[in-house]
Amino acid sequence: MKKPKIVLITGCSRGLGRAMIPEFIARGWTVAGCARDEQMISALQKEFPQPHWFQPCDVAHADIVEHFCHLLQKHCGLPDLVLNNAAIVNANAPIWEVSADEFDRVVDINIKGPTHVMRHLLPPMLERGSGVIVNFSSGWGRCTAPEVAPYCATKYAIEGLSQAVAQETGGKVAVIPLNPGIIDTRMLRSCFGHDAGHYPGPEVWARTAVPFLIGLGPKDNGRPLTAPGG
Repeated sequence: MKKPKIVLITGCSRGLGRAMIPEFIARGWTVAGCARDEQMISALQKEFPQPHWFQPCDVAHADIVEHFCHLLQKHCGLPDLVLNNAAIVNANAPIWEVSADEFDRVVDINIKGPTHVMRHLLPPMLERGSGVIVNFSSGWGRCTAPEVAPYCATKYAIEGLSQAVAQETGGKVAVIPLNPGIIDTRMLRSCFGHDAGHYPGPEVWARTAVPFLIGLGPKDNGRPLTAPGG
């Protein structure tokens, strides 16, 4: 019997991350995930028991991510697909009203988080000679908007980071920046308010996004992509 493939989803407790879990499971994948909220992680552990695996992890902290990646490989194995989805957005404000602490937190999660994960999972994936890492970007990583300058900066960084790392892997492991599109999530509502309701919800998005993600491979290395309908 063929061993199920493994996907790691960071930021799996809500929004896009949460919506992707049942879609991957329905397609026979083993899902591993992490998020900061321990109560929500506990709920996921009960709803999706073994072989699926969920653990609390704040991707902003290098030492915590290192420990998480060690446990991941011990309990699940090395992922075939890594989805660096965890991200936050600053409260709407011009840059001079965004505190240094808030700016740092956005950078720590949105840029350093995917970097920490890649630092610890890319070497064994390269040694194996296969795998795909998708770093979630945004439409605001390819164009800008007022009052979300810190978020825009981090997503532009994800685009450059992903394309540079893709050159470093040479396609042995594909590294891809992905714009998921505009989806009605809690994060979008913090920016758009009730207008976010004009866009599809995470569950609708995941039905087409997950098959698209499963189909990514070496041919897509370094390509800035947009999810279907995004």
